Amino acid sequence: MTHWPEGYGRRVLAEVDSTNAEAARIAAGLSGPEWILGQRQTAARGRRGRPWVNPAGNFAATLVIRPEDTPDKLALRSFVAALALYDALASVTGTETGLALKWPNDVLLNGGKLAGILLEGIGGPGGHLAIGIGVNLLSAPGREAVEPGAVPPVSLLGETGVRVLPETFLEVLATAFAAHEARLTSYGFEPIRTLWLARAARLGEVITARTSRDSVNGVFETVDGTGQLVLKTPKGRVSVAAAEIFFE
Repeated sequence: MTHWPEGYGRRVLAEVDSTNAEAARIAAGLSGPEWILGQRQTAARGRRGRPWVNPAGNFAATLVIRPEDTPDKLALRSFVAALALYDALASVTGTETGLALKWPNDVLLNGGKLAGILLEGIGGPGGHLAIGIGVNLLSAPGREAVEPGAVPPVSLLGETGVRVLPETFLEVLATAFAAHEARLTSYGFEPIRTLWLARAARLGEVITARTSRDSVNGVFETVDGTGQLVLKTPKGRVSVAAAEIFFE
């Protein structure tokens, strides 16, 4: 049985444009970390401003936090959030079978994209961090909604037959996040990195990392101590700070 984590606030909105947008509006008035759940989003978005399809019954939430970290360490929260999502999904389904983490910020189920994470800074250096999370609990968009070569979207209900209400999932997720966040703040990134790599999709296999400038093919060797993807290529090891990842 889960309990709401101590020190974390919670607000549930029947409708909102975007939970990340709401986070930006309320951050200045918060005294601690706050979860925002939108039962319906009218202007949801994913990475690089792309629309995020979010029909009723799916999960859309943002955690607003203000950790005392440098910008490079703030980005490590994507790994914390991914592990929390993995644990929450394993908890509500009763199994880890088919779950995997795709660098830098997706959760896969049976090879399809089930969940995504979007980190956005609020208020400049020293400000808040919004961690937006979307999960296809009930339904997933069609393949036509994603770019060619991208991982096709799937839903939790469609893949497992398990139906979970967004508010129920929020409680499980918030509990899991608090545990991993405490691990990060107490022991640093290394234990988070180790846990993440144990759940990584396509580790040891050839993948493609595409940035706005170029494309790099190589064997997914590891994630380094700063969270960068490390590929083994014919020209040597290449570290990638940010990219879209495509599987062969």
